[in-house]
Amino acid sequence: MNEITPMMKQYFEIKDKCLDCILFYRLGDFYEMFYDDAKTASKELELTLTGRDCGQEERAPMCGVPYHAAVSYISKLIEKGYKVAICEQTEDPALAKGIVKREIVRIITPGTLIESNILNEKINNFITSVYSDNGCYALTYADISTGLLKTTQILYGNTTEKLTDELCRISPSELLLDNNSKDDKKLLNAISQKLSVSITYIEAPENLDLSVNILKSLRYDSSLSDPIYEMSFISSAMLLSYFHETQKRTLDNLDLLEYYSIEEYMTLDSSTRRNLELTESIKDRTKKGSLLSIIDKTSTSMGGRLLRQFINQPLIDIEKINKRLDAVLELKDDYIQRMKLKDSISDIYDIERIISRASAGTISLRDMIALKNSLSKLPQIKELLIGTKSKLLSVLSLSIHEFPLLYDSINRAIVDEPPVNMKDGGYIKEGYIDEIDELIGIKKDGTLWLGKLEQEEREKTQIKNIKIKYNKVFGYFIEVTNSYSHLVPSHYIRKQTLANSERYITGELKTLEDKILGADLRLIRLEAAVYNDIKEKIKEHIIKLKQTAAAIAYIDVIISFSEVSSENKYCRPVMSVKDEIHIINGRHPVVEKLIDRGAFVSNDILLDLKEHRFNIITGPNMAGKSTFMRQTALIVLLSQIGCFVPADEAHIGLVDKIFTRVGASDDIGSGQSTFMVEMTEMANILNNATNRSLLILDEIGRGTSTFDGLSIAWAVTEYISRKENIGARTLFATHYHELTELEGRLPGVMNYRVKVLEQGDDVVFLRKIEKGGADESYGIHVAKLAGVPAKVIQRATAIANELKKADINKMKNRKKMTDSVEGQLDLINVFGRESEDRKLIDEFKKELMSVEISKTSPIEALNKLYWLQSKFLKEQ
Repeated sequence: MNEITPMMKQYFEIKDKCLDCILFYRLGDFYEMFYDDAKTASKELELTLTGRDCGQEERAPMCGVPYHAAVSYISKLIEKGYKVAICEQTEDPALAKGIVKREIVRIITPGTLIESNILNEKINNFITSVYSDNGCYALTYADISTGLLKTTQILYGNTTEKLTDELCRISPSELLLDNNSKDDKKLLNAISQKLSVSITYIEAPENLDLSVNILKSLRYDSSLSDPIYEMSFISSAMLLSYFHETQKRTLDNLDLLEYYSIEEYMTLDSSTRRNLELTESIKDRTKKGSLLSIIDKTSTSMGGRLLRQFINQPLIDIEKINKRLDAVLELKDDYIQRMKLKDSISDIYDIERIISRASAGTISLRDMIALKNSLSKLPQIKELLIGTKSKLLSVLSLSIHEFPLLYDSINRAIVDEPPVNMKDGGYIKEGYIDEIDELIGIKKDGTLWLGKLEQEEREKTQIKNIKIKYNKVFGYFIEVTNSYSHLVPSHYIRKQTLANSERYITGELKTLEDKILGADLRLIRLEAAVYNDIKEKIKEHIIKLKQTAAAIAYIDVIISFSEVSSENKYCRPVMSVKDEIHIINGRHPVVEKLIDRGAFVSNDILLDLKEHRFNIITGPNMAGKSTFMRQTALIVLLSQIGCFVPADEAHIGLVDKIFTRVGASDDIGSGQSTFMVEMTEMANILNNATNRSLLILDEIGRGTSTFDGLSIAWAVTEYISRKENIGARTLFATHYHELTELEGRLPGVMNYRVKVLEQGDDVVFLRKIEKGGADESYGIHVAKLAGVPAKVIQRATAIANELKKADINKMKNRKKMTDSVEGQLDLINVFGRESEDRKLIDEFKKELMSVEISKTSPIEALNKLYWLQSKFLKEQ
């Protein structure tokens, strides 16, 4: 077997360093892939698979993509779960002695993308690292496209559930786990069930000293150096080490490590985020139909990303909430000021991602112009903020820096409409550097010289169709068709023979070529030097540019809140540490936009930790129970992100957590039934809710038999409503009308129903919540509205009437039984008189008398009676 070629030897040496990646190997103007990488890429990217002689018997499978169009191909591979290693030529091929030097300059993974045409403008692209130690976790996440870097620790409580919920909030595109996590089955199961994310296992630094050494280039609060934060330092060091390994450079825009505590924000588990449709709808998982779609009036990509963060992390600090509300009020009431600010901010480009690309050395000429145009608006924005009354706007104005020298450098150097491709030059303004102007003059004169020479040669030789042309291989040449070959002068030197023509060079043309091409080469190098100089100047301002970008984003969100509050007639919520949630004429922010204007029926709500702690809501399907409950949760959430709310009045007692249990579906992947999913979610609520939480429960217990479901719903109501257990503010919609009996028996339990107007055999759902319990669900009426055939409706009505007659006495007895154990004994005596088996009666009495009445709840008594009745009927 022959030896492989030097180039392929180099390829294999480089490929050995990135075996888990598809290697894009630079050859001239193409990135080539070989062997298995080529087979994979040709299939995934629909490329033609060819071959290349590599010195062996069989040709190496090969495919490639143009380097200037590589980003689109790379994005497709990343979306399909692959990593891509970029191998570039690191020396000028013209100066190379032997094989051109090449090396991997970057490994692109789902969490390390910075390309603007791949990333979603208004969504962060997070990568997260998790370090685990004996059931405790540290989490660090970053977006290298914006420079955000944060860390936290989860050390107590239900740590796995808390970590999973935090990961769901962050929604990373890539997850790094330390090798110890491979044995954490509970964590891995939770991640697989709730997240769709690429996972990479890496080695964690061995100790705090090593971690601090890795993080030495970062700024962070000195308190973080305390050993208590050791796990956070290790997880952060894991992430930075991964960046160094994949990006092959220092990430200047990742300069600040911020520590946060999950207790600083309202807790929203993954079910609640989904059920409330905060950033995407349940139906198709797009922004349309979500809360975000209603309140996002941001003008910049930076503001859009920050707004999404606000929604996912509501505040629980009243002072911070009120600062946001004060700022919203000021701009809401001052339309002219708001519009001036909005117009100025709408001209700001994505500064965060531009400086990220500057840090990476990949900033484009058009990025520079976008940055220049953005810088030009900063003095105007700062001027508009002078004199604002709210503390937040005043503080934000101080964080906006002006960059006159940087603006001037870009403005004087780069043409206003630069070419997309820098390779051919032509992007430096005339007048910036004398030498560049001279070279530009030579290029322009060269065109004239060539034209003049071409005309002179036609006249001298009498060859009418002589043309002077250029290509990269031969440079400039004179082309003569074969029909005039007999007229070619003897001093013409043949360069190339074609089918229909010959190509020549002359001494005069060679002299011109050297002058023109020499000028071209020097011009390209000089322009590149200017570009690199400006790039370095941008890097010098990264910290202040990041601060400015953050302030612009925050102002953009405040303007968005002001605008949506003004347009939709939202009111300012009154925030307090008290327990009362009192909303007058509250509305659902999304639903009211989906129906005819003015058609939405508003409702009041009162929740506290006293008489109105647990509201049981009964009424038919489609009558608005779920909308009413969700709008309550959304109004609370909007209040705590600092936005006005859809209501006439809103008094909001601070909420630490919102939990929802709304609907369910099978989780086939984990083998969980609908009911199991429901119970798992319910268990999470019961184990984590506090008396400061808001609970939204819809149809607990409907996924199993009627009696089991009622028993669970009853027991859940008892557990939540009692202060010694949870005592949380709760809205509970149910079709178990038996639960309405708990009003007056359990402290804080109140009955509410959806008002219904009966018109003969038809009903009208008025969607108004009123005091009292419903005694009917109108399920057959709903079936009729849905278009179920008339014969089925008629038969269902007849069956329902028969069941009601048969059940009426039983229901009366059931109420009597829940009132007292004596009532249960009476029913057993009735059974006894109808039975001749006194031994069986005695057995039942003995079983019944064993019940400790003082320790038995109504639902336990009901369960015991059901068991006795079932046993009696079986014996009969």
